[in-house]
Amino acid sequence: MLSPLLLAAARSRRMRGLVTSMPLTRGVVDRFVAGEDLDAALGVVRGLGADGLKVTLDHLGEDTKDRGQAEATRDAYLELFAAFAEQGLAGGADASVKLSALGQALSGDLALDHARDICAAAGRVGMTVTLDMEDHTTVDSTLEILGKLRVDFPWVGVAIQAMLRRSEGDLRELVGDGSRVRLVKGAYAEPASVAYQSKHDVDRAYVRGLRTLMRGDGYPMVGSHDPRIIEIALALAAGRSPSSYEFQMLYGIRTAEQRRLAEAHQMRVYIPYGADWYGYFMRRLAERPANLVFFLRSFVSR
Repeated sequence: MLSPLLLAAARSRRMRGLVTSMPLTRGVVDRFVAGEDLDAALGVVRGLGADGLKVTLDHLGEDTKDRGQAEATRDAYLELFAAFAEQGLAGGADASVKLSALGQALSGDLALDHARDICAAAGRVGMTVTLDMEDHTTVDSTLEILGKLRVDFPWVGVAIQAMLRRSEGDLRELVGDGSRVRLVKGAYAEPASVAYQSKHDVDRAYVRGLRTLMRGDGYPMVGSHDPRIIEIALALAAGRSPSSYEFQMLYGIRTAEQRRLAEAHQMRVYIPYGADWYGYFMRRLAERPANLVFFLRSFVSR
């Protein structure tokens, strides 16, 4: 019952102001967000790299309606790539990008143009880019932009949410040679008309999607913390080259399992950073009751 409320709160400006003003919130946020600036994120990247973990970085921000803010988000990614190259961290690294932060809701091709700038800069230093998928109203636009980007940057990846009813069809269109697809369950409040509502149905949809990806010629990225899903993914990947797929998990969640998987498989950690952490943080609370308990406990343990 709490998850829909938390997901709704993730889009509420009033709740944003309340939560971000709480003096105790920052310490809890640090569990899921690798700091508010690039230097903090780079420190996390170096530590994870020492343990054999790959990374994808997300400069936090979404739903911008301001052209200047969209440009600032693009520039933050350009700064990220320059820093990775300077510090020798670029090889095999990835950046995760929300098109809504690049001006997707604004008129014209602003988000596409910014995404092209980002992909060009990533390619120059040997990094890749993956487009995050947001709520169902943005899927068509995101896939359209993906197609245009792949003309010049065929390595651009995309996240697909298993909870959306349309995703099985989308996945069948995305299993071509080299196509990088991150399969996730989904973290947005969606109506029953477009999305499965029960955990059981979402899990079944995820496995169907995973089967499609593993049978295809693309590069599946298994975005899940669910032990059962990971077990199924390993079974479905039997016969594939270990370099032809990878696992992905979020920063701060199941860290011991991340390191265990990295011993024998490609394992990538999704690292969010930046000052605009509210929406991301609320979705993490909504995903697992244990995360919410951790948050609430912080207020009685000080």
